[in-house]
Amino acid sequence: MNVEERIKLFKAQIELEKLIVNAAEKSVKNVDNAIVREMILGIAMDSRKHESLLNTLIGLHEKFALVDEKLSDQLKQNLEEHIRLEKRAIDSYQKLMDNLEDEKEKLLIDFILNDEIRHHRFLKRLHKNLVEKLKFTDEDYWDWAWKDTEWGGGS
Repeated sequence: MNVEERIKLFKAQIELEKLIVNAAEKSVKNVDNAIVREMILGIAMDSRKHESLLNTLIGLHEKFALVDEKLSDQLKQNLEEHIRLEKRAIDSYQKLMDNLEDEKEKLLIDFILNDEIRHHRFLKRLHKNLVEKLKFTDEDYWDWAWKDTEWGGGS
């Protein structure tokens, strides 16, 4: 499959993910049961994430523009704050896990904790590369995008 065919497929999948989000939101519009509603909305959020990842795949075939220095400095500061917040979330979820006895609660908190760990690792790598003035190759972006996904090498 050539690049144009893959991009066309990625774009079609993006449209499908949007349909999934709409269907999920519509299905819970009048649902009062928080468990059912929030679990279905959680699936919708995953579909939004899938859309974002598919846009990343499309972006891998485009030229990357470097972030100008002023914006880069602000982005680095924002990332540092985001990294601190993710670390705080990791610490609090780990403490919570140590104090929970209900297995259903532990299962969901563990899922969130693992997401936070991946986010933290990903943001630290992003920050490191920004400090190095965004000297990324296409291969670097691919490696970077892949490692900290739940199905990639970072988990």
